[in-house]
Amino acid sequence: MILLGSTGSIGVNALNIAEQFHLSVDTLVAGRNISLLNEQIQRHKPTRVVVMREEDRHLVNHSNVHSGETAILTAIEESSSSHVVNALVGFAGFRPTLKALECGKKIALANKESLVVGGAFINTANIIPIDSEHFGLWYLNQTPRRISRMVITASGGAFRDWPIEKLSSATLSDALKHPNWSMGQKITIDSASMVNKLFELLEARWLFGKGEYDALIETKSLIHALIDYTDGSTTAHFAHADMRLPIAYALMGKVDVPIVNRIDLTHVGGLEFRSIETERYPIWEIKDDLLLNPARGVIVNAANEAAIERFVNGDIRFIDISTLILRAYTYFSGVPESIDAVFAINEEVRRYVRGLTC
Repeated sequence: MILLGSTGSIGVNALNIAEQFHLSVDTLVAGRNISLLNEQIQRHKPTRVVVMREEDRHLVNHSNVHSGETAILTAIEESSSSHVVNALVGFAGFRPTLKALECGKKIALANKESLVVGGAFINTANIIPIDSEHFGLWYLNQTPRRISRMVITASGGAFRDWPIEKLSSATLSDALKHPNWSMGQKITIDSASMVNKLFELLEARWLFGKGEYDALIETKSLIHALIDYTDGSTTAHFAHADMRLPIAYALMGKVDVPIVNRIDLTHVGGLEFRSIETERYPIWEIKDDLLLNPARGVIVNAANEAAIERFVNGDIRFIDISTLILRAYTYFSGVPESIDAVFAINEEVRRYVRGLTC
């Protein structure tokens, strides 16, 4: 495989699957965790390594090291591997997705932003989702029964139990205290604002086609997806939150051995479900309109990344992230008509959000 984002949680789990099932690793692409990358190199013996920053190249213990986005695209093009695991974070994962599809490779996709910003220009036939929610929808959707609605679940993020009046004083440290697990900075902030779930609904729309999609909060993160059928029945996908399960299916097609432990419902006790309220998660105001106009996802993603940058730098409050996204969504009314337009709108929206006052 070509593994983009090898030192993140998804990348680590992908390498666990590679080791368990004796899958070869052709290329490792990593960010700034060079010490972990060197451990991965020693263990998996990749042919090529790519790091994001040129100044980190000399720190990598490998004879074939490159840096930057162009090197990632070259690795995808030159590799004989037929599988790309794209676990890069944010808009940076979009161009590698396009290159992998151009080269006819199969993509195990965790970079949801690829579909959020450019789903209108992507043929999903060679894309296998490895987000737990989309894997759950795919897993349930293996019968000929007619579907009425697809539903994914959310944890609720760091502020699901906070008094709403306290959100205006939430700090970066507060936003990074996820109630269920440890993730990277951006996705944890996205979980707290519910932007992550909005993106996952958009991703589902591009993966599974037109239809009714929604989300709800399940506080224990044991149910990842539900499907309502036209006969009035509903099925749910239960599994421990372990990315090895969808990754294994994405890389091997089927799995006949245990990957995760079975859930013992007698130990789970009760499950709690909550609606996603716009008072706590203002971004949810645009959910229905965005699903009707999914090509506008590029506006939301660019505004979100620019707003998070300002929040991390201490320039705005946590609650301002959603405010700036909503202002950008109202200000920019068009949709991209080409891939080049996606990149142009991305830059235009970022400039706009960076210049807004709160």
